[in-house]
Amino acid sequence: MSQVFYRAPRHTYPMAVRAEGVYLYDKGGKQYLDGSGGAAVSCLGHGNRHVIEAIKSQLDQVAFAHTTFFTNEPQEELSARLSRRFGEENARVYFLSGGSEANETAVKLARSYWRATGRTDKHLIISRHQSYHGNTLATLSLSGNPGRRKNYAPMLIDWPKIAPCHAYRDQAPEETAEEYAARCARALETEIMRQGPENVAAFIAETVVGATLGCVAAAPGYLKRIRAICDKYQILLILDEVMAGSGRTGSYFAFEQEDVRPDIVTLAKGIGGGYLPLAATLCRGFIHDRIIESHGAFEHGHTYVGHATACAAGLAVMTVLDREKLLPNVRTMGEKLKNRLQDAFRDHPHVGDIRGRGLFIGLEFVADRDSKAPPDPALHLPQKIKQAAMDHGLICYPGGGTVDGVRGAHVLLAPPFIYQDRHIDELVDKLSRTIKEQKFT
Repeated sequence: MSQVFYRAPRHTYPMAVRAEGVYLYDKGGKQYLDGSGGAAVSCLGHGNRHVIEAIKSQLDQVAFAHTTFFTNEPQEELSARLSRRFGEENARVYFLSGGSEANETAVKLARSYWRATGRTDKHLIISRHQSYHGNTLATLSLSGNPGRRKNYAPMLIDWPKIAPCHAYRDQAPEETAEEYAARCARALETEIMRQGPENVAAFIAETVVGATLGCVAAAPGYLKRIRAICDKYQILLILDEVMAGSGRTGSYFAFEQEDVRPDIVTLAKGIGGGYLPLAATLCRGFIHDRIIESHGAFEHGHTYVGHATACAAGLAVMTVLDREKLLPNVRTMGEKLKNRLQDAFRDHPHVGDIRGRGLFIGLEFVADRDSKAPPDPALHLPQKIKQAAMDHGLICYPGGGTVDGVRGAHVLLAPPFIYQDRHIDELVDKLSRTIKEQKFT
């Protein structure tokens, strides 16, 4: 009997014993193609020697030195490189261990900034329905995922939420994409006025919505309109790129493709590539400077902030990303994967939408393509897809509640950036066999 408190205690998990490149192997010798990077984590694949050696080297120097007493070289170098990518020389980087911590840090930064300016009424954070920002009580409060919130609802903060920008589900037939983007953005302005601009500290959104909606990018122009609204009412813009960042969509930051810059952005998952737990909250220089000028410090912290070995891993991941020119490969392989999926499922009666950017692609399933009616939740389709895929030697990331938190199903694909044509062929073949076995009605 195991003493592990498993995520799903009634489920039997194969024992992972080896991982190399884009494959993992269980104790029985079965090979699994990594089609989702776990949860969009393993961007470089498994067993990258440069990253492993960098971690070993750092362990030989200083594994950990608490950042209330010391800084460390990997933290300093990685923050400098991230700041340059962010595009603002005076940006500041706060390193953490996971996406929930990063988003919690982001909202605390927003509150601290407005307190430092004397705007102490600014405390509300507006987010979106069908979003996911983390599993701490504060980040779950931000999240618009009913399934994850249900058990803890009495403990959550009742922050305001607006509709997501999800064209497949919500764009009206008579609307252009630009008109739909404008309508979605106006919902933010309406909510700001309802709450009072003097009370709103920030708006947070996933640049490309990941686990809850399955790789949904906003309609063209939406985020530029959101940026303008935030500026108009003096509200900070936080973009959550825990899943979509670190190169996943084909640019290091997903917001680069939107021609906007947030005031705060969060990263996790791919920043450490799964080699060690690592996350980051980046803020523009004026936020950091105002807080320090007013309060002398940011009242926040975790034990493993700026962990030297984790930052060394992150630095090595970024080095490999640049040295091996993997961002162009993400764009090339992402386009090939989407095309192959469209070829395979274009006429499938239960694949309603194929979407995403780079190697961050989702397939939404329907009971009927014309009406877009979702499969009955009683079918437990996401769980069945996950198990069938594993049986076929494929790791993918199915999700439920795609439509409203209860109804709907999708599968998210986020393979390692080192994918080649043969891996795409294998993924599509195994996914096709998996989907062929399912009942959608």
